[in-house]
Amino acid sequence: MLHALKKNLITGLIILLPLAVTFALLGFLINLFTSPFVNLVSSIFMKYNTQLPGFLFLSSEQVTRYLSKLLILILLAILTIILGFLTRWFVIHSLLSLTDKILKKIPVINTVYKASQEITNTFLKPNQTSFKQVVMVPFPCKEMYALGLVSREAPQVCSELIGSKMISVLVPTTPNPTSGFLLMFNQADLIYLDMKPEDAIKYILSVGVVAPEIGVKK
Repeated sequence: MLHALKKNLITGLIILLPLAVTFALLGFLINLFTSPFVNLVSSIFMKYNTQLPGFLFLSSEQVTRYLSKLLILILLAILTIILGFLTRWFVIHSLLSLTDKILKKIPVINTVYKASQEITNTFLKPNQTSFKQVVMVPFPCKEMYALGLVSREAPQVCSELIGSKMISVLVPTTPNPTSGFLLMFNQADLIYLDMKPEDAIKYILSVGVVAPEIGVKK
């Protein structure tokens, strides 16, 4: 009886865990984009005495807040599309270039701006090779191995200090692969795998339950 309950519990976790992580990340992104504006939109509803009725277990205030978030997301999507269209025009492109130069000259702000810009370009460029190669790395000790994603070569100063070519590798944590460790390894210590990055993420996310067929890359 206990064995059957245990199997059912594990099966339920396998089904619910990916959904829970997905909804958690989705909720985080929605709050990230809507939080700066939700109070403003809610106050507009109150200003014009637009009292929305409650729905099921939600109160009138909660319905107003959720509707405000939905409207904000729609407006942000529309504004993003419009901005993408306008950036094709020369004048907007010139203004963006000028803003880029100004931000890069402001102390403190320029550091954050440059870092954010480089990270965004890394993920959005279609020909970008970062995080495209899956490897096995000796972590947390030489007798154990973990899956990692190759980001790029380590800074030259690090390789020079060690005396050999070092590679920067992101080692994601489980069951939340959005966090992890940025580690530098000797290139000779990396075992390159013939595995897609999305398969590696699935393996990590499922805590090793979903194991893809892999091979050593020749």
